Amino acid sequence: MVHHVIYCQLHEGLEAKTLEEMVRASRTWLLKIPEVLSVRSGRNLSTDSQWHFFYSIEVDSREKLRMVMDNAYHLKFVQQYIQPHAHNQFAMDFELDPSRELKYS
Repeated sequence: MVHHVIYCQLHEGLEAKTLEEMVRASRTWLLKIPEVLSVRSGRNLSTDSQWHFFYSIEVDSREKLRMVMDNAYHLKFVQQYIQPHAHNQFAMDFELDPSRELKYS
């Protein structure tokens, strides 16, 4: 299984209401994608951190992750919430099964 995590730097002065909407929307839109097994999202508790918001997607394989990235629901979420409110993002992928070789993910 692959866990895809995205950290976002949000624009200065973003309202708390907008951030809450981003958290809710990530779960609403991304869970509609059949390949997605789970979604987590939230805001950073540390106000000093450069990464204010994160969301993560869990899928079975890298191939399914590519399918998710091209899915209309994911693209709509990014277009409506990430692009207008974030000026930088950082993503990482993790293999969750320690016995599985990465080439088979």
